Amino acid sequence: MTVQRQAAMESMIAWLSDERELGQKPSKIEMAGQFDLHDMRYYMFKYKESLFGKWLLGVCGGYEHPADTEHCGHVFSEMQPYDPATAERDAVAMVEAIREYWMKQAAELSSSQAEENDSRSSGVFNGFVLLNSRECDLELIKSNLLNDWNISGSPEENEEETEGTLVFEAGGCMLAVSFVDAPVPDGEAERNAQFIYMWREAEEVAKTHVAQIILAVFDRSGSPLDSGKMYAKLATSCLKLPNAVGIYTSGTIFQPELFVEMAVTALRDDDFPLLNLVHFGLVAGESGISGYTCGLNAFGKDEIEVLDSQASPAELRDFLIDISDYIVVQDVTLRDGETIGFSAEQKLPITRSEGVYVGGDSLKIGF
Repeated sequence: MTVQRQAAMESMIAWLSDERELGQKPSKIEMAGQFDLHDMRYYMFKYKESLFGKWLLGVCGGYEHPADTEHCGHVFSEMQPYDPATAERDAVAMVEAIREYWMKQAAELSSSQAEENDSRSSGVFNGFVLLNSRECDLELIKSNLLNDWNISGSPEENEEETEGTLVFEAGGCMLAVSFVDAPVPDGEAERNAQFIYMWREAEEVAKTHVAQIILAVFDRSGSPLDSGKMYAKLATSCLKLPNAVGIYTSGTIFQPELFVEMAVTALRDDDFPLLNLVHFGLVAGESGISGYTCGLNAFGKDEIEVLDSQASPAELRDFLIDISDYIVVQDVTLRDGETIGFSAEQKLPITRSEGVYVGGDSLKIGF
């Protein structure tokens, strides 16, 4: 028996021994075959609960490479009779059911986090670290947090760490890390990657992700500046995983290296990591260039749009960054009918109406 087969056998036995399953080791277990599904290797087992019981079917996998001994978490048995004529078909059905379950879990978790973000309106930051393999090294994430930011990722007694999930408090903020063995639902990450002008390969890279880590951070006192900084630190610690290929946050996807560099530079210089938390989009049109923000809502502020500007793309992006930094760091609320400017002579009109490039209402600034 190969090392991988032996590892699969041991994982199957451990799963069956859990008190929520058989509650004991199977009386007898044998390898019943193997198959490939979704570019991964799976192993079938037949086992008996008792010496004179019927043979039952179990499955364990998947393994991406022949030398792997860690599976992706697909270990299951419906404790139905083993039939050699239909065993592979039945095992494939079990794997597909597991995958569908995790995809639904990811969709529900994404939805619940969005609802929580809306209800709090300020100080909640979340995102999705895209992984190109079905594994998540929580110990490495905790090590990165400690070494890079002197943050202990070990839960206290009132927090929790279960398989694939880490919830703890640090610096007055609650942090949550949740591994999901499924991609971001409905192709949302790949779809948004099409519009990234600073990373041409974003869409192709996004297509390689097969799993994700859902991140969420909020400050107990409701301070978006504190929770925003903590989110940037947590995200950089996760993006240093060898299988992290990007982070989907603020309506866009960042390269791991760029996100980490921007966060480290800002926080090292005691600046606020605005560029990690707010996306500045640009759209070229026949009448000029338009720009918009995505991420100001997390600070309890309206998103900003500039429509059909005659400024250059660089000038417009710098303007949006300067305005957003002023609003966020100084906690300024702009209102419909007001004007704003960076000099005594500059008076740019502000109107509030339905967003063109963002959902809900936005503040339109004439620039």
